[in-house]
Amino acid sequence: MAVLASIQVGRPREIGTEGAADPMDRPWVSGFLKDPVAGPVALGATNLDGDGQADLVHHGGADKAVCCYPASHYPGWRLELGLPELAFGAFGENFTIDGLVEPDVGIGDVFRVGGAVVQVSQPRQPCWKLARRWKIKTLTLTVQESGRTGWYFRVLSPGLVAAGDAVESIERPHPGWTIAEANRIMHRDKADRDAAAALAALPALSASWKATLENRIRKGVEPDAARRLEGAGS
Repeated sequence: MAVLASIQVGRPREIGTEGAADPMDRPWVSGFLKDPVAGPVALGATNLDGDGQADLVHHGGADKAVCCYPASHYPGWRLELGLPELAFGAFGENFTIDGLVEPDVGIGDVFRVGGAVVQVSQPRQPCWKLARRWKIKTLTLTVQESGRTGWYFRVLSPGLVAAGDAVESIERPHPGWTIAEANRIMHRDKADRDAAAALAALPALSASWKATLENRIRKGVEPDAARRLEGAGS
């Protein structure tokens, strides 16, 4: 059984120094920096108590109430990035989960975590703030291409959660539609319109992913990935 290894929350804050020579050191506002929570915390319909997002257009909301990342990815990243101090929460996640990875988790999967019930809504699409946080310009694209992206939960039933809680599988309606497979369709095999249509048809897929896939299928339009990956001043 998977376990909630750590919980992190954080409010938006300004990071950086005005007038810094390096653009990555200049001020920016984000809720990316999160601190571990020692005891039980309330999980509501759109976020954890004490958590928040600066960019409510691209982050947060019911479909992205909880950002999750596998604990098992951390040893590899510490070596690859030369950052042995990389602690849980370093990828901006709320839940660091031990025992689940992207090929094991499917769109629509339902889990009980402590007193809450949650459902997988979409893969996490890393943005430029990840690169800005660690001052590694290529990091966001590297994470996306690695497939080690994490995923989002929506909240079906609010409740208290705490580090050490079991992440218990309740329902798995689409076992073939894993986070890994969704990442493949969204980022690598964009010409596969049939797969895109099948993914978009999943009732549990987030509204934003449905819209992106439907624009691809109907109009041949793709979002500006460079803006998400590189951002302004990153």
